Amino acid sequence: MLSEAEIKSIRNHLEKAQNPLFFFDNDDDGLCAFLLFRRFIERGKGIAIKSFPDLNASYARKIHELKPDYIFILDKPIVSEGFLKEAQDLGLSVVWVDHHDVPFPNLEQFSDVHYFNSMRSEKPSSEPVTYWAYKIAGKKEDLWLALAGCIGDGYLPEFAEEAEKKYPELWRGVSSAFEGLYSTGIGKIARILSFALKDRTSNVVNMMKTMFKATPQDVLLDSKKNLILERFSQINLKYEKLVEKAKLSAGKGKLAYFQYGGDLSISAEIANELSYLFSDKIVVVAYLSGTKANLSLRGKNIKEITLKAIEGIENARGGGHKDATGAQMNVEDLPRFKENIERLIK
Repeated sequence: MLSEAEIKSIRNHLEKAQNPLFFFDNDDDGLCAFLLFRRFIERGKGIAIKSFPDLNASYARKIHELKPDYIFILDKPIVSEGFLKEAQDLGLSVVWVDHHDVPFPNLEQFSDVHYFNSMRSEKPSSEPVTYWAYKIAGKKEDLWLALAGCIGDGYLPEFAEEAEKKYPELWRGVSSAFEGLYSTGIGKIARILSFALKDRTSNVVNMMKTMFKATPQDVLLDSKKNLILERFSQINLKYEKLVEKAKLSAGKGKLAYFQYGGDLSISAEIANELSYLFSDKIVVVAYLSGTKANLSLRGKNIKEITLKAIEGIENARGGGHKDATGAQMNVEDLPRFKENIERLIK
């Protein structure tokens, strides 16, 4: 877990930044962490990172375009040296906050990169970056947003009990993060925000601007003026059809394997719901795009299983958390990967 000194240090960097640029992972955890920081200091711009698994050097162009005085990187396990070098050449401080179980990065050549990772602290823990953003910002009125980011990342924080008292119409006592995600109002907010990140760039930018001041009621308001909810409803129709097909993949075995293609990359969201519905199974959802397959995997000790399953598969890569991972490989290698998974879980 992050120490009080680390929390204070990140807060000091935030308060010092006058025109910060936030790069965050393209999911609930990354988005909500950014929003909590942005609502705390009331300045800065955000960029959702869609490259997997790293923040690569191509995003350095945004530094030149937006001319920040500080860079914050949220919820990305790997950042390319090319990106960090570009920031250093421009004399910019970089604050990198993460929670993935990855080796400590080699930052000796970078004099002004400040790395914070709860899994690399004296007392390792895997709370989402949103969790720490809430602790750092300390704005009680943003409790709902912090809870949405946490359960969207599969983590049920201790302050969920406080939400039950503050937002009884939006939250109730639940036994797991996924139960909260699929059965409460704050869970619906988390799903709305997750789908909002799948939209066109201009709509994502507008969504973020709306969220700088939004209340939970604003997000859930059933109105034609609520473009975030309207877009969610459109995507959700496609999503529900995919989930119904995916349920058929569960079968009687230990593996629930589903693959699909099309214009909607939501393998993580499908995998989360399958894991909620079939908690005793290993879940693998593969999204096929051209010659590449992006996979989301859920289940007990799935990180260990994933890393073993990709061994020997050329250009395959994967990683993430103990019970939730992602992977990428060539489509032609999926049958071999599936065979490896089935062998490993028997």
